[in-house]
Amino acid sequence: MFVELSLLGILIGALSGFFGIGGGTVLVPVLLLLGFDMKHAVGISIMQMVFSSIYGSYLNVKKGSLKLGEGLYVGLGGAFGGYLSGYVVQYVSDIVLQSVFVGFVVFAIYRMATGKQHTEHTTEHDLPSVLLFGIGVGIGLIAISIGVGGAIILIPLLSGLLHYPVKKAVSAGLFFVVFSSIAGFIGRWMHGEIDLHNGAVVGIASLLGVYIGIHLKDRVSSHHHTRFIVVMYSFILAIMLYKMFS
Repeated sequence: MFVELSLLGILIGALSGFFGIGGGTVLVPVLLLLGFDMKHAVGISIMQMVFSSIYGSYLNVKKGSLKLGEGLYVGLGGAFGGYLSGYVVQYVSDIVLQSVFVGFVVFAIYRMATGKQHTEHTTEHDLPSVLLFGIGVGIGLIAISIGVGGAIILIPLLSGLLHYPVKKAVSAGLFFVVFSSIAGFIGRWMHGEIDLHNGAVVGIASLLGVYIGIHLKDRVSSHHHTRFIVVMYSFILAIMLYKMFS
């Protein structure tokens, strides 16, 4: 199982670096196929996000593609929402959370597929910090409750509604995962739902994948990067619908 989890970690890390996502929407279903129960699969997924998001954000800062300003308020909101998720999952059914998430994914695909592409010099609009914090709380609450980092919701909001260049939106999305995943990890760990050993195997292996993914992200054009994101989101949507109706 060590080899399988290591290879899986590299793959998920590459997806995180390239798409700016936590990777849970891919990792959790695969872990379920490998025989893990849902709670431990989500716990491993959240732990992997901690590793990949911190390292990926460090690389993005070094490359100058990560803007910390507004992302900090959204991230702090995501941390609070991620922490609350440990309590929410006890009272809200999986089908409700999954349905809300599917709605966000459909919105993401629509915005990324039809939205105007913004250049690296596009002016970004300043929003009130309270609003950004509230957006973060909502995203962190929903995303961590089902074992994903939340970037899949944040990226189309930044790119489609706030006019962020797509590569900067992807970097901001991965930065958001830092906050939501750490808070989610603490919340799940307090409830005894984190498999530390297997989570560490996947998380450490994901570091190599993150490096590869960010390297590839910086090599493709914004137009092609957006198209790759749409394909990835469509794949995630298919996985979620299969989980809901199978």
